[in-house]
Amino acid sequence: MEGGGEGKGRAAPAAGGGFGGYESAGDRKWWPWLVPTVIVACVAVFVVEMWVNDCPRHGSALGGGCVAGFLRRFSFQPLRENPLLGPSSTTLGKMGALDWNKVVHQHQGWRLISCIWLHAGLIHLVVNMLSLLFIGIRLEQQFGFVRIGAIYLLSGFGGSVMSALFLRNNYISVGASGALFGLLGSMLSELLMNWTIYSNKVAAIITLLFIIAINVAIGILPHADNFAHIGGFLTGFLLGFVLLARPQFGWLERSELPHTNQPPKYKPYQYVLWVVALVLLLVGFTLSLVMLFKGKNGNDGCHWCHYLNCVPTSRWKCDT
Repeated sequence: MEGGGEGKGRAAPAAGGGFGGYESAGDRKWWPWLVPTVIVACVAVFVVEMWVNDCPRHGSALGGGCVAGFLRRFSFQPLRENPLLGPSSTTLGKMGALDWNKVVHQHQGWRLISCIWLHAGLIHLVVNMLSLLFIGIRLEQQFGFVRIGAIYLLSGFGGSVMSALFLRNNYISVGASGALFGLLGSMLSELLMNWTIYSNKVAAIITLLFIIAINVAIGILPHADNFAHIGGFLTGFLLGFVLLARPQFGWLERSELPHTNQPPKYKPYQYVLWVVALVLLLVGFTLSLVMLFKGKNGNDGCHWCHYLNCVPTSRWKCDT
């Protein structure tokens, strides 16, 4: 997908170009500023979290001393309370963590967005920001800040909605993971949407599916909100069809031909996928939001769905 080959719209080996082996000199390359800005914003919010938390002053409900006490007000909660090196759940709740009861019964729908910018700890923050740097920079270079920004925010919102529907009042949830999974989902749909212009497409899709499967599998461990991951992925997957279509192979070379000889910019299957994805996206968001604000439990219609979030074993329980 990336690259600056000599021929416009010319296929190239994956090693010389992007993920699927497509290069086009006619493609505009964007200067990535949005993704670094999001990273800086998340880091700044985490600093504010720790300032508000003030472990030395407020202590811990479970007892024990603050971790990294030399940081004074910015020191972390005891590891048995927060092993991710971060604030207390009380602080996260004050700062805007996703809480089903507050969203539904106290009309705090803004938490569906605010929770995307919060992180449970330093480890959580570093892992998410490194992932965003690796995935987001490349996507923003290819498609620009408007489309990638829309995918990031809407995927994070979609992940929050699904999390609230299925986790309800059992947990609070924070983190950018839903938005990150949305970017992964958009990469997959972009590859499928623009299938005909790529070389090495089979290797590309296998690699991408492997990465997605590993991340989803990690999400079934305790304390990970896999519903946010899945909701974000599905949202980003559909948005990729809507926002990331590329002109068909050879269209740029023929752009100077008379209008009567000019081929359609997009292939028929791309138009079909665009319409289907847009309809599914609108219907999915509408139904999910109606169910959420009516207080419906997503598990009522899917008695096995809770296993998507955590699978109990002899080593851990899922209700802690």
